[in-house]
Amino acid sequence: MASGGSLIMSSAAQLLTFAIVARSLGVVEFSVFVAITAICNIAVHLCGLGGMECLVRRVARDRTIYPVMLGHNIILTSLSGAALVLVGTAILPFFFALSPDPLHNLFYIVLMLVTNIVLVRVIVLTEQIFIGHTDFASANIVVVSFAFARTITAALACLVFGVSTVAHWAAWQFGCHVLVALGCLFALRKLGRPKFRIVREELRLGMYFSIPFILDAVRKNADLLTLNVVTTAEIVASYSVARRILESSYLSVEALNRLIYPGSARAAAQGLHNAIGRIRKVMLAACGISVAAAVTVYIFAPVLPYLFGHDYLSLVRFVRSLCWVVVPLGMWSIAAEALGAAGYHGARATVMGLGSVAGAALAAWATWYAPPTGTIISFYVIEIAMVAATWSVFFRYVKKDRGSGAAISSGKPLNG
Repeated sequence: MASGGSLIMSSAAQLLTFAIVARSLGVVEFSVFVAITAICNIAVHLCGLGGMECLVRRVARDRTIYPVMLGHNIILTSLSGAALVLVGTAILPFFFALSPDPLHNLFYIVLMLVTNIVLVRVIVLTEQIFIGHTDFASANIVVVSFAFARTITAALACLVFGVSTVAHWAAWQFGCHVLVALGCLFALRKLGRPKFRIVREELRLGMYFSIPFILDAVRKNADLLTLNVVTTAEIVASYSVARRILESSYLSVEALNRLIYPGSARAAAQGLHNAIGRIRKVMLAACGISVAAAVTVYIFAPVLPYLFGHDYLSLVRFVRSLCWVVVPLGMWSIAAEALGAAGYHGARATVMGLGSVAGAALAAWATWYAPPTGTIISFYVIEIAMVAATWSVFFRYVKKDRGSGAAISSGKPLNG
C-alpha cells in the first residue's frame, strides 16, 4: 500500500505538472516539447546499458556486492550518457528550433538532453538502489520527492514567472533535476562508496535487459513522432496528454512489480517453477488494479479539459479510447517481470524486443494510414498480442525448470 500510494501520489503530481506545462505552453509549443521528450524517452533506456537491473537483482541476493555494482553502474551511466548527449546535440538542432539564435537553440537542446536522459537516469537509479536493499520507504521518498519537486517547479515557472516557451521551460526543468539529483547522491552516502570496475558477466545480461525497454520506448513513441508529421499540433498535444494519463494509470501495477521483483528473484533462484504460486497471485492482483484504474480514468475523463485547458479539443475522446489498454498492459508485464527476476533476460528480451519492433512498425503504419483512429486500434492489437506472447514464453520456462528440477532430484543426467 505504501509503495502503491507513493506511486499514485507521484502520478497525481506528474499529471498536475503536465497540466500546468501543457496549459502554459499551448498546443503548438507543447507539441514541440512532446516530440523532443519522446526522443529522450527512447534514449534514457540506453543510458546505463541495463546496469540498473543487475544492481537490484544481485544486491537483493547479496548486499556485500553493492559497492562493485554501484561502481559498474556509475561507469556505464557516465559513458553512455555522455555519448547520447553528444549524438543528440549533433542531430536535434536540425529538426527543432527552440530559439531563433542557433547558439541559444543548441544550448536549450543540450539542457533538455542532459535533463531528460542523464539526470533522470541518476534519479531512477537511486530509487532502484534502495529497492535492491529492500528499503522501500526510501525508494518511495525518492519517487514522491521527485514528482513534487517537478510540480513545484512547474507552478513557479509557469504560474508565477509566466514561462510560455519550451526554451524557458527547459532551463527551469534542468535546475529542478539538478537539485533532486544532488539530493539523491546525498541520500546514497549512507550505503557506502562505490568500487569502480566493470562486471563483465553483467554486460550481456544488462543489454538483454535494456534492449526490450529501448525497443518498447521506440514502439510507445513511434505513434507520437508519426503524428507530429502527419497531423495537427492539437492532435499531437491532446494525444500525448492521453498517453501520459494512460501511463499514470499503469503506475499502480508498476508499484506491484517493483515490490515483488527482489522477492521473486530470490524465489526463482532455483527455478522459475518455484515462484509460480507467487506470480499467479500477483497476476490476479494486477488484473483487479488495472481494471479499477481504467474505470476511474473513464469516469473522470470529462473533467480533464478544465485542468489542461479547452484548447485540447480531442482530449476526452482520446482518454476514453485508450484507458482500457492498461488491462492487457498490466497482464503481460507480470510475466515479463517474472522472467527477468528468474534471470531469463534472453527470453524476455526476445519476446519483448520482437513485440516492440512489430508494434513500432504497426503503430507507425496505422498512424500514417489513418490518424488518429489507426493509432488507437494499433495500441490494442499490440498489447493483446503481447499478453499471448509473454505468457506463452513464461509457461515454457516454468515447464523447463520443473523438468530440470525433477531430473536433478532423481539423479538423472540432464540432456543438453
